[in-house]
Amino acid sequence: MLLKQLHKGDCAEIVRIRADKALKERLASFGIVRGEHLEVKGCSIGKQTIEIDVGGTLIALRAEEAEKIEVEKTSEKEECAH
Repeated sequence: MLLKQLHKGDCAEIVRIRADKALKERLASFGIVRGEHLEVKGCSIGKQTIEIDVGGTLIALRAEEAEKIEVEKTSEKEECAH
């Protein structure tokens, strides 16, 4: 499943990032790496941007960036990034 497919309040674990080296490095600088847990905090109308919490940091991603991040949805709220 892709990050863009999640909804507000959903928690997930990052399983793969399909991006070029430059984007992977930029995402990693924000803590967006494989194995990290995240929570979706909100989405803009039409899901053009998605706001996520990763390790206590709020990050807004464009839809094109969110489409490159594969996640596995988790049901455990305590696994969410808080």
